[in-house]
Formats: sequence, structure tokens, C-alpha cells
Amino acid sequence: MGMDTNTGTAPRALATEAVHAGRDDLARQGLHAPPIDLSTTYPSYDSRGEAARIDAFAATGTEPDGPPVYGRLGNPTVARFETALARLEGTEAAVAFASGMAALSAVLLVRASMGLRHVVAVRPLYGCSDHLLTAGLLGSEVTWTDPAGVADALRPDTGLVLVESPANPTLAEVDLRALAHACGSVPLLVDNTFATPVLQRPAEQGARLVLHSATKYLGGHGDVLAGVIACDEECAGRLRQVRFATGGVLHPLAGYLLLRGLSTLPVRVRAASANAAELARRLAADPRVTRVHYPRVGGAMVSFEVHGDPHEVIAGVRLITPAVSLGSVDTLIQHPASISHRIVDADDRRDAGVSDRLLRMSVGLEDVEDLWADLDRSLLGARGTARPATTNPQSPAEHDAYGAEALPNSPAADATGSPSRAVITSVPSST
Repeated sequence: MGMDTNTGTAPRALATEAVHAGRDDLARQGLHAPPIDLSTTYPSYDSRGEAARIDAFAATGTEPDGPPVYGRLGNPTVARFETALARLEGTEAAVAFASGMAALSAVLLVRASMGLRHVVAVRPLYGCSDHLLTAGLLGSEVTWTDPAGVADALRPDTGLVLVESPANPTLAEVDLRALAHACGSVPLLVDNTFATPVLQRPAEQGARLVLHSATKYLGGHGDVLAGVIACDEECAGRLRQVRFATGGVLHPLAGYLLLRGLSTLPVRVRAASANAAELARRLAADPRVTRVHYPRVGGAMVSFEVHGDPHEVIAGVRLITPAVSLGSVDTLIQHPASISHRIVDADDRRDAGVSDRLLRMSVGLEDVEDLWADLDRSLLGARGTARPATTNPQSPAEHDAYGAEALPNSPAADATGSPSRAVITSVPSST
């Protein structure tokens, strides 16, 4: 739909793809910025040819050749973003939706249409993903397990294995390659929202589908709502058919903003990750903090548990924004048990390691000293009993130096059965 693929034989680096993928045809058209096509419908004087293209879409979900037909079948601006994201994730195709939840819903509907309604999933997941599965809102049935139990949980009607790594909000990680092996012929869907293709490409480790809430890092500026699935072309065709039938399409302006966001994705993720790693190091040494969660893969997300009242920390920030969502250029903080994971049953939430004292922070691009000054002030207002201060804190990358361990009562583990080690520090309380 109005773009060329990269026909060069030499592979391009991720930073180069982020800037050029989906835009390869622009110079030949005399353009520099990608155009925004806001049309909902397109004229055609060849009704027989249009009928044939619609029949082909109905049969396989293949994108129609030639000019566009109707906005619900596809849009040239959105297609540019899809091409670019597929390149970054290393998949044949990608299909964009109006939100991350619309994208996940489409996957579940595709599998259910094949008589495969059973899902095996690993907690924690994003709270609304958890709720969608647990409530069976799309007729699905879910079995919750740890990664080591996935193979035993599979049934003849299992259509999907779903995992988020690093997980929201504990940042627990799993061995994706081992997990994909345990899935056998059942597709593994990995929510890669937190890591992004800058830090992790699940398809290279055996995942069949890669989910993004594109609202987050892909857009990167808190001004677009979107979701996307990266996958092979066969699956993409089915997803396009569901998108057409259910109407969960992405607006062209959102597609444009996402394509623009991808161009700076590597730079933003690496800069925000450097800030996050430094804040994790300081929080790990702070006597007002009991645990800090920061993943081995890195990234811009940090979660931490406080001695005092986490709600007072939320109320005390001034530079950091107390808000849901994540992945923006500015730093956001929220209390998962009250907001993002409130919809999950309290016992299930706690069993997944989402304690009532846990705070989740999406670190942005501000100066790290300004961010720390704001956190320091807000922690002073939490009025908790402090533990003894830790001396000589190690870098967050040096997990073993902290004696990292699994979250209490958490099912998170790698696919070999070993505990997930997303926690970089766990210092006993002084009380």
C-alpha cells in the first residue's frame, strides 16, 4: 500500500531500520516526510477488479494489490508503520490495531475461530490482559502456570501460550527460547512492550507472535493510542480479517505518529534505560526502600517497594507525573495495586508478586539528578520505618552481587523451573 520494502541485500542495523523502514520509497516520490492519508474510501472505476481483490482478502487476509479499497481493510499510512515494526522485530508482517487490548483480542478471536479457545498464561501480565483472560470475555479459558509448568498445562484445544517478559509490573523475566521449546506446536505470544525490539526480539527466540501496546515506547510521547502484533504472514492475514470484521482499526494519524516515534526509538530507549539503571542503583541503597526490581535485559522501567506508605510517595512527586501508562519521554509513576492491576483479584495479584507497597516507575529523558531529587523528596513524605542503609551499592546490572532472589510467593520462574531473578536487591527490614 504505497511503500516499497527494503530490497538491498546487506542487512541494516536496528538504528538504521528505525529511521528508514517504511520510508524507503519516499525519495523516489520526491517526498521526505511520509504522507498522511486520511481517506476512508477510495474511488475505483474497475468494479470487477475491486471485487476480485475483496474476494482475495476474504479468502486469505492478504493485503489487496493495487489502490486501497476502504479504510477498514487497510490504510497506506498505517501500512508504513506496520512494515517498519515488522522489520524491527524481524518478522514477515505486522498488523496494527486501535489499542494493545484490541490487538490481543484479535489474536484470541483468531485462535477461537479455529476451535482453540484454551490459553496457557504466566502471571504477572498487564492487569487488563489478565482480566480479559480470567473473565473469559471472549469465550476463552485460561490456565495460569509458571514457565516450568507450561508443557504440562497444554491441551489439545490450547491455542496460545501468553507471557510478558519483562513482566508488568514486577519486571520478572523468563527464558523465552526455552519457553518456546516447551510450547511445541502451540504459538507463543510474547508481550514485548517493556523491552521493545531495541533490547529484545522474541521472534528470534522462537515466539510466533509479538505484542506491543504501541501507546508506550513505540509512540514514545504519550499522544497516541495503538497496538500491534508482529508475526508471520499467515497469521497476519487472519488478524487483518478479524480487524476488518470487528473494526478495531488504527487511525491514520496514529499510524503517522507511530512511524515518527520509531525513528527515535533506539535513542530514547537507551537514554531512558541509562537513567533507569542509575535510579535503580540509588533506590537499592536507600534505607526507605525494601526492594528494587530491575530486569537483566535492562530498559526504562523500575519497580520498587517502600517501607512507608506508597500513596504518600505518589502524592509527593512534583517533577515526576503520577499517571498510568508508560514509555513516554517524561517520567511516570503509579501504584499498580490501585491502578493498572486493580482489576486483578487481590490474592492473584499478591501471588504474582504485586504487593501493596509496590510502585512502578517509567523513567523518561529528564536529567537523572532532577529525577532523584524529586524521588528523594517524595520518599521523605512516606513516613515509613527505614531499614539500615546499604553501603557500596553495585550497578543494577550486577544482579549476583545483590544476591537476587525470586519475589515472595511469585510463580515467576524461568522455563527450567529456576526462580525469576528480576529483583536486584532484597534487604531485610529493620522492623
